[in-house]
Amino acid sequence: MNTEEKIRKQLADNPVLLYMKGTPEDPKCGFSRNAVNVLSGLGAAYSYVNVLEAPFIREKLPAVSDWPTFPQLFINGELVGGSDVVCEMAEDGSLKPMLDQAGGAA
Repeated sequence: MNTEEKIRKQLADNPVLLYMKGTPEDPKCGFSRNAVNVLSGLGAAYSYVNVLEAPFIREKLPAVSDWPTFPQLFINGELVGGSDVVCEMAEDGSLKPMLDQAGGAA
């Protein structure tokens, strides 16, 4: 399985998936921390991939998603966006219904 196939499998297998730097318990950048805080604040159930420990995914994902930076939040295989987009959607109330629909909210 090549890297792109692995990414597509991860997206297919995880309704809510955050590609981030670090882990939810120990984010390694402020943008990843912001995304984790938003998802935790909404009670979201989500999976994550630490791109710092997955250099091939870190290198390939921007070409797959057409999004250059991390974190990247996907819901039902579709890119939602990075930290700023996730924060804005949480503020305007549009993120929680997407998480609920995906089974990613408690």
